[in-house]
Amino acid sequence: MCLIITACTAAAFTVAFFMKKKNGRDNKSVFMAMLMFWAASLMWSMDGLASVLEGEGFFDISLEDTILGVIILASGLAVFMLHSLWQKRKAA
Repeated sequence: MCLIITACTAAAFTVAFFMKKKNGRDNKSVFMAMLMFWAASLMWSMDGLASVLEGEGFFDISLEDTILGVIILASGLAVFMLHSLWQKRKAA
């Protein structure tokens, strides 16, 4: 579930990044969050491959993994918000 949550969030930040880029607006915080969530998705993908090699399933659809995914999502969004506030304060 961690992989599903982080991959969906990474895709959402990717769309937001390219929309902001198209409009010519500053997007450092969105870019940072996009890379952060894609890196987490890559990490969970490697974990899934290791699980497959051990004979388990690729996706872990358990309550604990869902809670971990939500914690990762909340932490990433908190870092995104703090970076956005820091960028706005730096620009002012």
